Amino acid sequence: MVRRGAPLRQVAGEFQVVPSTVLFWTRRAGTARLDRVDWADRPRGPRTPGNRYPRTLEDLVLGVRVELKRTSDLGEFGAHAIHAALRERGGEVLPSVRTIGRILDRRGALDGRSRVRRPAPPPGWYLADLAAGQAELDSFDIVEGLVIKGGMAVEVLTGISLHGGLGAAWPRAAITTPVVVDALIAHWREVGLPTYAQFDNDTCFQGAHVHPDTLGQVPRLCLSLGVVPVFAPPRESGFQAAIENFNGRWQAKVWARFEHTSRRGVQRQSAKYIAAGRRKAAPRIERAPPRRPFPARWVFDPRVHPQGRLVFLRRTSDDGAITVLGHTLSGDPTWCHRLVRAEVDLDAHAIRFYALRRREPSWHPLLRTVSYEFPHRRFTWSPKPVR
Repeated sequence: MVRRGAPLRQVAGEFQVVPSTVLFWTRRAGTARLDRVDWADRPRGPRTPGNRYPRTLEDLVLGVRVELKRTSDLGEFGAHAIHAALRERGGEVLPSVRTIGRILDRRGALDGRSRVRRPAPPPGWYLADLAAGQAELDSFDIVEGLVIKGGMAVEVLTGISLHGGLGAAWPRAAITTPVVVDALIAHWREVGLPTYAQFDNDTCFQGAHVHPDTLGQVPRLCLSLGVVPVFAPPRESGFQAAIENFNGRWQAKVWARFEHTSRRGVQRQSAKYIAAGRRKAAPRIERAPPRRPFPARWVFDPRVHPQGRLVFLRRTSDDGAITVLGHTLSGDPTWCHRLVRAEVDLDAHAIRFYALRRREPSWHPLLRTVSYEFPHRRFTWSPKPVR
């Protein structure tokens, strides 16, 4: 229309644009055929930035890099080394180190590799049936250091299932082994028994660490109910992620959200939170692997010699050794500073070591089998009086 003689303002009004837009595209087209004009958007300003160094200087930077890579005594050919070499040559134009780095990046001459982000292993990858969704695991932990205004201390025993997200919390003045035992019995009577129960290496869970071959009341309770106790590796991230995440939510939604004046108030608010959380997670709980019913005529006696299987997740030492139940056992010398799953089979009197790799979560080769027999020793324990 403009080429046919129509005024710019008339064309702008018909197409509902400002006149400057019509003038811009008219100048872009010039005298060329309209089907041959490059109508793609272009950035403002000149096609080549005014502060960009000429192509010849970029070629010089690349040439110095190739020369340093081949002849440098230090074997250095990065931006700093190129800058030093150009300064020694005494050129009139000397780009900065940062500019040299941009030139190398723009010309594709950087050797750095970006970090490879591998997908996370599935939940419970260190146990095959757990990772396959054929078994359930309950994780338990203790939240310490909570104090109500006035100096009243509070500790919380927390628990959550891996697949179902079934949460539980028991705020108390102090979390001791008898408190844990009573809480686990009441919890499993209510919701059923899982295949595995995972703990950290706190003496409240595992037992005293002073003497070897020591099992506390908690693992003996699990073994008497047919639940396999699993102990997470010390100072390792990821294995306790589910329970640590639940601990953070409980502290944010129960402890920090309200101003508590007594432990009873904390317990009431925690019970409301747990009940609401279970209602929200009801579909997930239904899809979780089934739990075994709690035995009707079961009586806990930790003095009975333990039977069954225990799992210890550990990392090997410099020579591939593994510490389990107070014993340092030699493993595979080729598997140093690596994760290992040690399965203590009390019935078969053996400990089996399986290699673990997060990159290959389904690969659990057997490294070694060691003979082991849990000693028959008297377990000091006083049953509670029946009321």
